[in-house]
Amino acid sequence: MPKTRGAETPAELYGPLLARVQERGILADGKTFVDAVPLRPIADIMADFAALHGGDSELLRFVVSNFKLPPSIELAAPNMPAQPLRAHIRAMWAILARDPETGAVNSSALPVGHRHVVPGGRFREIYYWDSFFTMLGLVRDGEIALATGIVDAMTDLIEDHGHIPNGTRTYYLGRSQPPLFHMMVALLDDPDPQVAARRLVAMKREHAWWMDGAGDLTPGARVNHVAMLPDGSVLNRYWDPRGTPRDESWREDVETAVGSGRPPEQVYQDLRAGAESGWDFSSRWLDDEFLSSIRTTAIAPVDLNAFLYGLETAIAASGDADAARYAEHARLRRDAMHKHLWNEREGYFADYDLERGSIRPSASAAALAPLLAGLASQHQADATARFTQDKLLAPGGLRTTLVDSGQQWDSPNGWAPLQWIAIAGLRRYGHDALAGDIASRWIATVDATYVRTGMLYEKYDVETSAVGHGGEYAPQIGFGWTNGVTADLIDERDTRPGVTSS
Repeated sequence: MPKTRGAETPAELYGPLLARVQERGILADGKTFVDAVPLRPIADIMADFAALHGGDSELLRFVVSNFKLPPSIELAAPNMPAQPLRAHIRAMWAILARDPETGAVNSSALPVGHRHVVPGGRFREIYYWDSFFTMLGLVRDGEIALATGIVDAMTDLIEDHGHIPNGTRTYYLGRSQPPLFHMMVALLDDPDPQVAARRLVAMKREHAWWMDGAGDLTPGARVNHVAMLPDGSVLNRYWDPRGTPRDESWREDVETAVGSGRPPEQVYQDLRAGAESGWDFSSRWLDDEFLSSIRTTAIAPVDLNAFLYGLETAIAASGDADAARYAEHARLRRDAMHKHLWNEREGYFADYDLERGSIRPSASAAALAPLLAGLASQHQADATARFTQDKLLAPGGLRTTLVDSGQQWDSPNGWAPLQWIAIAGLRRYGHDALAGDIASRWIATVDATYVRTGMLYEKYDVETSAVGHGGEYAPQIGFGWTNGVTADLIDERDTRPGVTSS
């Protein structure tokens, strides 16, 4: 694949111009400017900017004259859908597919050497954990070449950068997302030994990136993505080395930091780590109702550690010379999670507060990730199923958390990946009836909204079976992971004995 040219972020390239554009809010979405491509040499643009006078109107004219702004992705939304939900999903792959991306000079786009699928809306590039859930639908629909292109692109990214970034933009390189590459590899299960060997090497390299610094830890220390507890247990956290506002959310991050009463660099790192979690943002990471209380880097998340356990067991299952070492990594992580992340009194897994040395009280759908990974005992899985039935199950699917904070990764929103993780995890431990109930409720929510709007969305209100809300941007349509998960659940339902396809 084409190698990455200079990976400067827009903040590094444009400095004061980016800050002015973002802080003045002259473009409706902060992602628009950082995805733009300069029309002239950057040095010339910056020299002219230094001499620029006037207000927001002049600044907007300057930006439009000097940059090619990304086109908005508009999908016509009919009053009534033209085809059934499942057929609509199948037709959407051609709309969301993209050809290989070479990356324009001085743009933020990273090269992508294979055809791939983007989520939709403002998300114009590959996103890491989105892609696994999108692939579920691609595989169901026989789009194996597209699914393979995604995995090959992810492999390239690991080989080029040591990890898979949040998305294929330079401004995402400081962070990753929930590590699901091993699940993508397993989903395709390519029989070619050379392909399998290359992907195994990539899995090991990704694991090394997440564990960087673990060998030098002492009890109570935190380095990069790893933390050692007082008893010597090692768990992972989300983390980003950059203590600056996110390029794509500059204005929002600056405003959050100003109101925090904390050193801005700490707030920026916690916001970036929250973005790495995929749950941007959620009460899981907050100390109170305000986003300025975010402290993601002080938390060992249950889902992150479950996914890394899955990565370790996947490498161990390869049977190569390193298998025993990764099996031991997995055993130690499982033992640490049982000891520190299991809430026996409440009956669910939860996040661990690294600073306070205790399990966090907040309950969330992340509690189902250990079931997906297979690290829960049957007792833990049974208790988690009861908790899910009693607390997380809503009329339209699975609640994200039990808190209505206004953040998008909280109630009343439900998200496709969390539905799938829960359903697959519950089925793994024999809770098929509850898994089927969640699937039926989610399918009904997506279908009801589709009938009303003709669209699929990034998130849904599972209390009212409507479009979800909250967060830093308007609801997005398309939408990769909703399409993939819903297709997978519909097809799984319709192939069960005694079920008639509809």
